[in-house]
Amino acid sequence: MKGWDWSSFLEYLVSFYLLEGVWVTIWLTAASLLIGLVCGLIAALLRMSKSPILQMPARLYTWVWRGTPLLVQLIILYTGLPQIGIKLSVVQCSLIGLGVNEGAYLSEIIRAGIMSVDRGQFNAARALGMNYRVMMRRIILPQASRIIVPDLGNRFNGLLKFSSLASVISLEELMRRAQMLTQVKFAVLEIFIVASIYYLALTTIWGVAQAHIEEYFERGYSQKNSRRTKTLARTE
Repeated sequence: MKGWDWSSFLEYLVSFYLLEGVWVTIWLTAASLLIGLVCGLIAALLRMSKSPILQMPARLYTWVWRGTPLLVQLIILYTGLPQIGIKLSVVQCSLIGLGVNEGAYLSEIIRAGIMSVDRGQFNAARALGMNYRVMMRRIILPQASRIIVPDLGNRFNGLLKFSSLASVISLEELMRRAQMLTQVKFAVLEIFIVASIYYLALTTIWGVAQAHIEEYFERGYSQKNSRRTKTLARTE
């Protein structure tokens, strides 16, 4: 039985073949999160609408995509849709599956963030004559971002790992590249340990970046509150 091979481990640790898979994982995660943000924001705003007709598609969307496994969704997109004449590339299926699935979760995070904003902010914006779009863009969403950003960062961290499910439909991200390499080199332990190290490195780097992003938003929120307090003090 073959034991641990340090030379193979070190070789795969700097393998350009696997590093290409790392790059695919990074852009797939970033693009999927962007798609998820758009879907999540739309779904959150629809859920907060007073119209049941607008609420219904948003509720259906979150119910279906959160209630079924992501792996099943990817398989349906890639192998199921061609049966009814809809053919998508593996990249398109991966982006749609990961992005739309992520949007179903982000919609609840965004909705919770918006609802955390004091109702007086809504009333003040309306009193100033702002329409709904301007009010959300300039008043509500900037304040809600302080609540949304930490959870959004955690979702990005998780998406880095969930992106490995795209390997099932043959997208050549990190996991798929590792699987293909083991079929040729048969160094299963060494290759998957290397893949694990890459995932750990990505999540660690993102953890540091997330801490700085959260600090930035928290500092910005504190500065705005400070200016608001000084303004009120001058008017009294």
